[in-house]
Amino acid sequence: MSVTASSFRADFPEFTSIVVFPDATVTFWLGLAGKMLSADRWGDLLDYGTELFVAHNLVLAARDQKAASNGGLGGSGSGITSSKTVDKVSVSYDTANAAIEGAGNWNLTSYGTRYIQLARMVGAGGVQL
Repeated sequence: MSVTASSFRADFPEFTSIVVFPDATVTFWLGLAGKMLSADRWGDLLDYGTELFVAHNLVLAARDQKAASNGGLGGSGSGITSSKTVDKVSVSYDTANAAIEGAGNWNLTSYGTRYIQLARMVGAGGVQL
């Protein structure tokens, strides 16, 4: 089975809004995943890996779009927020438990951390063709 925009939305219902996540954007990331993820390497996990790749990139793209629509710069990078203070209220998080060492931007979404864990597993060892 190969992933389509509708099968992706069925498996990840949090992306059903075609206003926030237009079909063209979903299709773009599906196409890119198809070029970047090797079926020989991923095997039976290819569809799930593709969906995680797409979900991660859709979240990042939505963040950029939201920043740009609020007068900010889309695409400006920021890491995982560990603490935030507004007036007298402060909150902090233990980001060490959520971040995977060496995973770079994959740590910016929960989909990315799931993707990179899976990618490291399917990328281990040799492949016989």
